Amino acid sequence: MVAMVGAGLAVTGCSGKAMPSSVSVSQQKLQEMVSARFPRQFPVAGLLQLNLSAPQLTMAPERNAINAQIPAELLGKVLREKYSGQLNVDFSLRYEPSDRTLRAYQIKVNSLHMDGLAPAMSDMLATYSTALAEQALAQVVLYQLQDKDLALVDAMAMEPGAITVTQQGLTVQLVQKKSAGAK
Repeated sequence: MVAMVGAGLAVTGCSGKAMPSSVSVSQQKLQEMVSARFPRQFPVAGLLQLNLSAPQLTMAPERNAINAQIPAELLGKVLREKYSGQLNVDFSLRYEPSDRTLRAYQIKVNSLHMDGLAPAMSDMLATYSTALAEQALAQVVLYQLQDKDLALVDAMAMEPGAITVTQQGLTVQLVQKKSAGAK
């Protein structure tokens, strides 16, 4: 990462000009980071439990979003058996400066399907799907920039800006920091 940031800044000539450069994060790296944060379990209406396994990420640059296909398993005291299925969501990314992470936000549930589940249970689960997806992904860090990775960027008074989804992963623009007085 340091090499990428350094190379990006070298392109700007390191002249102190406010010419932004960028850092790239591969889809593979994103997949590794998000996979490390699963499996996860979520209670549903106090009666059921939804277990989510590691998502398969797909870049959607036409929407500047990431799609996640998340294998799901539903079980609980009111069910006679476990049901397997899939949660499909799209989300955008935001930079969180307090811990220098890229996090999911604007989470949109495309579908939650459990094979063989009775229609009444499917409807109940659909009612909770958005809250479950937000719970599952809102706290998931997709990538964390390390202080040592951004030391040169900090020295040049720059910070991460716009995040763009590409076919290969992400491009994070590096922009001039706003002064404390500017809003």
